[in-house]
Amino acid sequence: MEAPVALVTGASRGIGKRLCADLAAAGYDVVCTARSSDASRGALPGTIEETAALVRAAGRRALAVALDVRDEEGVAALAERVFGEWGRCDLLVNNAALAPPKPALEDTTKRWRLGVEVNVNGPFYFVYYFAPRMKPGEGRIVNISSGASQAPEFGRASYTTTKAALEAMTRALAHDLRGRTALNCIQLELPVWTEGFAATLPPGVDFPFEDPVIMSDAVLWLARQPLDVTGQVLTIAELRARGAVRPFTPATRS
Repeated sequence: MEAPVALVTGASRGIGKRLCADLAAAGYDVVCTARSSDASRGALPGTIEETAALVRAAGRRALAVALDVRDEEGVAALAERVFGEWGRCDLLVNNAALAPPKPALEDTTKRWRLGVEVNVNGPFYFVYYFAPRMKPGEGRIVNISSGASQAPEFGRASYTTTKAALEAMTRALAHDLRGRTALNCIQLELPVWTEGFAATLPPGVDFPFEDPVIMSDAVLWLARQPLDVTGQVLTIAELRARGAVRPFTPATRS
């Protein structure tokens, strides 16, 4: 049988990188997409090629594609390529996100629009172009949100607003896709170690970070659920209570 295919956005580092490696270990061929590539490195470490190498090391096929999720034409072209070359996409994980570090009213309106484009429009483009081509009954989509969606005191109105919008979009599009593709959302409500999150913390601020492997547990659990498990926004605590996520796992920081 052909291996299932997963696509992960924001795959160059952090949660996305770990997801790609763990999905490969679970038997998926993986499309790794993000902006950071060997040809265009970001300020933080990690590239899609490095992540793809982890997938291949697990014995699975990998496709590394440099892409900005704001690029609708690029997303459409990627859907054509994935279904044309690999013939399927069974799991889509909308993981890429932007969390502007300043309070919105002290920042630029350009940065506000950037948050909306990355955190809301980007996931919508991927659902729009990939969901209709997934095999009916077999496709699974997971959006990654944050506990900040329910916490205005987080101090980043752009992130809170766009993640709340992503959760609402999850419910609405799951309704539209019912009976065909399951669409759910993980609301990450506790600190998970990623290079991006760590880089935004003020000096001296620290948390008991968990390893991003817990997100792999959550995504793989949702990917294995029946089609009628859809339109849900679930926290890690809720998934732990269901036995879907391992107990507290301290992060190995690098």
